[in-house]
Amino acid sequence: ECTIEDFVKVDLRVAKVVKAEAVEGADKLLRLELDIGGITKNVFAGIAKAYKPEQLTGRLVICVANLKPRKMKFGISEGMVLAAGPGGAEIFMLNIDEGAKPGQRIH
Repeated sequence: ECTIEDFVKVDLRVAKVVKAEAVEGADKLLRLELDIGGITKNVFAGIAKAYKPEQLTGRLVICVANLKPRKMKFGISEGMVLAAGPGGAEIFMLNIDEGAKPGQRIH
């Protein structure tokens, strides 16, 4: 269990996928360039078995905006996108209702 104080430390934001591309040498990863309200973040997401890059460009997603950057083999990942499912081809990105704008905080 976590307290409300723990939960509010996680900064969930609406983000727009500006660019999505396959990661050479990684069959599970896509590199996403996210616009989080004027701030650009580079995120590596293990969703390549479920989504093609062209399905994601322009889409609104939910991002953990204050996740500590993580150095990976393919570069630095500066956040995390939220999805449900057990993995592999069964990954489901969370949808955002129309009207939400990149950078808006999720409560």
